[in-house]
Amino acid sequence: MTGKRVLVAYGSKHGATEGIVDEIGRTLRADGIDAVVLSADTVNDVSGYDGVVLGGALYAGHWNGKARRCARRNAEQLRHRPLWLFSSGPVDSSAEQRDIPPVPGVARRMKKLGAREHVTFGGAMTAETPGFISRSLVRQGKGGDFRNPERVRTWAHHIGTELGATD
Repeated sequence: MTGKRVLVAYGSKHGATEGIVDEIGRTLRADGIDAVVLSADTVNDVSGYDGVVLGGALYAGHWNGKARRCARRNAEQLRHRPLWLFSSGPVDSSAEQRDIPPVPGVARRMKKLGAREHVTFGGAMTAETPGFISRSLVRQGKGGDFRNPERVRTWAHHIGTELGATD
């Protein structure tokens, strides 16, 4: 272990983002970093962490409310430690084909909190995703799981390397 402790927090309505943070947590732990994965709505104090990864699912161009509230609640502490943000949500292959900039609300939060970077990962909408709209889109053939574990692991290794360089 490097002695570094990282919080990996997420906001998600239907759980697709949870799969991404689980992969980030596993990768950071494999790199020797103590990674704690929590739902953003349970995070009230980030002072015990050397770095924070905060992500939220995108719904209609907005970042998940749990992630937004976590960022607001912990804003002062987040400004004083390395912070990386991510979004999950395009239910297509666009996140694999090109870098997708953060939605305006996340871009403002990045600047305000001094986040090091942001990445957008693909989302997932499958037959198991609850909700009328989800079921309709899946029936129309517009659903799928566009989360790429290799891309997530590569980004998590990058975070681990950056965090190791902050000694």
